[in-house]
Amino acid sequence: MNNIATTVLSFAIFVTAMDFEEAASEEAPACFAYVLQPEQLADSRESAISKLANCDRDWIILDVSFGGDEQSRWTPAELQTIRHGKAGRKMIAYLSIGEAENYRSYWKPGWKQNPPDFLMKENPDWPGNYGVKFWVKSWQQIILEEIDKITAQGFDGLYLDKVDIFEDFEYDAQKKDWIDHRINPATKHSYRKDMISWVQTVAKRARMENRAALIIPQNGSSLLEDRSFRQTVNGIGIEDLFTDGEQKQAEEEIRYIISFLKKLKKEGKPILCIEYPEDKKLKNFVTKKAGQLGCRLLITDRELTILGETPIEQ
Repeated sequence: MNNIATTVLSFAIFVTAMDFEEAASEEAPACFAYVLQPEQLADSRESAISKLANCDRDWIILDVSFGGDEQSRWTPAELQTIRHGKAGRKMIAYLSIGEAENYRSYWKPGWKQNPPDFLMKENPDWPGNYGVKFWVKSWQQIILEEIDKITAQGFDGLYLDKVDIFEDFEYDAQKKDWIDHRINPATKHSYRKDMISWVQTVAKRARMENRAALIIPQNGSSLLEDRSFRQTVNGIGIEDLFTDGEQKQAEEEIRYIISFLKKLKKEGKPILCIEYPEDKKLKNFVTKKAGQLGCRLLITDRELTILGETPIEQ
């Protein structure tokens, strides 16, 4: 092989390595907050900024705007004020990549009557949220443009919701059962692989401007089987691991999800557990379980309007 060919091959290997470069192991936050309705956190925008700035949390997962709309997006200066409230704090933007939200700026008035090819039915549990065929390029372009806005605001990373929507497509209505690694006829890949590729595309876009951008998916723990997915993300958020808010989850289901979480934990990346129990006994239960797993726990309200509690098992 001549020198030119060797150089070209070396460059190709380097580019490939860059594409799949592992996300740095980020030190786990001692505590975190998750606030999606900051307008309910305090009686004014200024008060909300002050409350967030003066809280004790290392990571703050926050909606991109104060009121959920385009006009009330946080400014870079406001995010800096909150960030500087505690040394080393990270500000992480909430972003749903598996559902379209009708209160976002990308939503078009005519979509409900004449939906685009990616839009599906409304989520019965969260009115105004609509499932999407997440692999469709027109949907992906909407989200990539949203990431550019988030980057310009000055967030330190993305908290990706509805990553687990691939599970909806794995359900076989005829068999009345879920099929692991079910093939998507539109792409000829599994729905899981399609979601992994989508998260990697999101991560690549976020890291174009900020190479250290944090990528934290919420739920979809079975994706952690894939090494390239574990390499892409900086941690994972898991809701309702130990309870559904009113009662304990089945031990079999807890063990199943933890089997995937342990793969990421071995790589030194944090697990953020979000639980919604109101009962004191359940709070004690999730605190004990989270301590055993070695994850970071947040007990909060399901509407995510408060800072919540961050208990630590003694």
